[in-house]
Amino acid sequence: MAAQRSVIILGSTGSIGTQAVDVISTRRDQFRVLGLAANGSDIPTLAQQILDLQPAVVALARPTVVQDLQLALYASAQQRGWNRGDVKLPRIIAGPEAATELAAMDADVVLNGITGSAGLLPTLATLNAGNTLALANKESLVIGGRLVTDAAAPGQIVAVDSEHSAFAQALRAGRKEEVRRLVLTASGGPFRGRSRAELADVTAEQAMAHPTWAMGRVITVNSATLVNKGLELMEAALLYDVPLGAVQVVVHPQSIVHSMVEFHDGSTIAQCSPPDMRLPIALGLTWPDRLPDAAAAIDWTRCASWTFEPLDTDAFPATELARHAGTVAGTAPAVFNAANEVCVDAFCAGRLSFTGIVDTVAEVVNDHLSGTGDGHLRDDELTVDGVLAADAWARERATERIGGRSS
Repeated sequence: MAAQRSVIILGSTGSIGTQAVDVISTRRDQFRVLGLAANGSDIPTLAQQILDLQPAVVALARPTVVQDLQLALYASAQQRGWNRGDVKLPRIIAGPEAATELAAMDADVVLNGITGSAGLLPTLATLNAGNTLALANKESLVIGGRLVTDAAAPGQIVAVDSEHSAFAQALRAGRKEEVRRLVLTASGGPFRGRSRAELADVTAEQAMAHPTWAMGRVITVNSATLVNKGLELMEAALLYDVPLGAVQVVVHPQSIVHSMVEFHDGSTIAQCSPPDMRLPIALGLTWPDRLPDAAAAIDWTRCASWTFEPLDTDAFPATELARHAGTVAGTAPAVFNAANEVCVDAFCAGRLSFTGIVDTVAEVVNDHLSGTGDGHLRDDELTVDGVLAADAWARERATERIGGRSS
């Protein structure tokens, strides 16, 4: 890797952000953290990150917690034996646009680890500023569609999702015109093998028990419904400029093969590693270089079996619904994503059944495409305001649908 890279981390206290901090903290000679952004829900963790990394700027989504952060910084410093005067406070910017403002500052890499559609404006700000975007916030690409891809220079977006990082690595094995399909692997989640009828009464606690990955609440529930795989399906097509029909989903419970690329001569190249997000995060921060010992490699001295099976789309219809929304494009993916976020909240609050999540999303997508509300915008009509309006409408419509549905 070349000289020390300057980094901004958006969503620093979330799952991706904390692992990125872990990667950087042991390699301070290689990275310099310029800024951190967080929603303000975990002030103690953010305070520790600030004292450890000494960023110049911190962005908080909630202005009401600025004073809490300042007090936490002094308290954490005192625990370290520092005097109050030894604490160098960063410049703090606060409000809904704070992360977007931070993303627009000059840096080598901006890691977008924000969850959900809130990541769209920071993604666009990063690209417009000419910074490399290490993208863990798949939703911003999915809902932004061509707005994001048109704003990006070649190679400016580097995937951080393990599956899309795997595609990027495997695609190095051949030319674009030699690619036949992308094979997107899925763990199957905690309910793999169950029928639709057997999913009717599962609880939020059960949905949160992912067999492989430790993730945030929304992503973990999305992995249980396979909505996350639907978002990744659309993300893969946009990132690597392939038709949605050329992206196949296969269930691989061990989560060792993170995805594969099939070439037109019949060869398939797979990227394999133990399930550890530090590897794709490190690649996102250093691409196209590799960071030595970013994560543990596979232990080939131990016996292991890797299995693959087709996805049961009757029990888990989310991926095909996502394929439909992605094919229609325009504002349909934004509606798919926004409705799902509302449905996940309702499911976790006990107001919606597990199967009701994707059923409700499908109804909201169909309402949107049939002309309910402001109507669907095509790709060539897409604007940021149009995407945000579709997002807001979908949230309202999903709330109405949930209210009329028995949990």
